[in-house]
Amino acid sequence: MRGSHGHHRAGLPASLTLVGAGKMGGAMLDGWLAGGLDPARTAILDPAPAPEIAELCRARGLLLNPARPPAAEAVVLAIKPQGLESAAAAVDALIGPDTLLVSILAGKTIADLKGRLPAARAVVRAMPNLPASIGRGATGAAASPEVTPGQRAGADALLSAAGLVEWLDDEGLIDAVTAVSGSGPAYVFLLAEALAEAGVAAGLPPEVAARLARATVAGSGALLDASPTEAAQLRRNVTSPGGTTAAALDVLMRDDGLPALMREAVAAARRRAGELSG
Repeated sequence: MRGSHGHHRAGLPASLTLVGAGKMGGAMLDGWLAGGLDPARTAILDPAPAPEIAELCRARGLLLNPARPPAAEAVVLAIKPQGLESAAAAVDALIGPDTLLVSILAGKTIADLKGRLPAARAVVRAMPNLPASIGRGATGAAASPEVTPGQRAGADALLSAAGLVEWLDDEGLIDAVTAVSGSGPAYVFLLAEALAEAGVAAGLPPEVAARLARATVAGSGALLDASPTEAAQLRRNVTSPGGTTAAALDVLMRDDGLPALMREAVAAARRRAGELSG
């Protein structure tokens, strides 16, 4: 649906300040501009912007490091978590009584953000993952009680530019999201790695095994994305009784196999996320 000229897409905030335009912030910005965010009402604050960010700001008319950033409807915090302390005063100055703060800082709770940023009231804490940097992310989000339905819709529009968004009623569940989708891409990359190594052990030349494993994982992911069928059914569809796939799955699905390993891995990541947050 296309709005009339000069109007931003429903849902996206009318004005926005992005604090931190690294890989993730920059990728989200691309998605917002494609979705109709008004460049003239968008400010980017980054002490060392990448050349492509500086070029984007120049070409599209975004404000880059203005001396006095204008008050914005939404402030998106996408700096590194360890940079919050040094950036806190500058970020706090951007927040008015009706400003929505959206934070993608790993391990920083809503309470912690409010502690460092006294002006912050309406806060959305989000946990995106690496594929969000190509618009194929999975993000978990939780809102503070002050977030209005309109602000939540704005946050949803901002986060949806990077892929799937799941809203959580309980911020405590972000640790579980971190363990499943936040860290999850590494589990999938490990699967590609292990599959290639197994191919070499079965006699394939290393570069052939690597290419086959990579294409298999990427292609299966694309098939999963393109199909409405759930993963378990897709697995059953490619498994003929008594065939080669069944022989392999008998190993992977035994009691101490992949499902048990994955439960243990996710539990460990969730525990560590809890220890690191604050």
